Amino acid sequence: MKSENLAGMLEYQKDSIVSRTLIDKPTGTVTLFAFDSGQKLSEHTAPYDALVQVLDGSAKITISGRPLFVQAGEIIIMPSGKPHAVDAVKQFKMLLTMIKSGGEK
Repeated sequence: MKSENLAGMLEYQKDSIVSRTLIDKPTGTVTLFAFDSGQKLSEHTAPYDALVQVLDGSAKITISGRPLFVQAGEIIIMPSGKPHAVDAVKQFKMLLTMIKSGGEK
């Protein structure tokens, strides 16, 4: 066990989107992303709510046709079943946390 600087765990790559899965469990995932400026994830949906934490830079995240501009230090929830897209206005890094289960007994 050791502590690490989250944003420093993944480097930007020219003209690319880079990801690193930190946790991958049946109940959810935590994935770190680094987007070079101008890179995009096209509109898609997910079956679970997702929490985005912006670690560096800024991006436009569009949810159900509504553009939202986020920057380092901010979070946004992308609701399940709602179309969303990500557009790197500048280089940016985000941590995506998706919980797949409520831990029912």
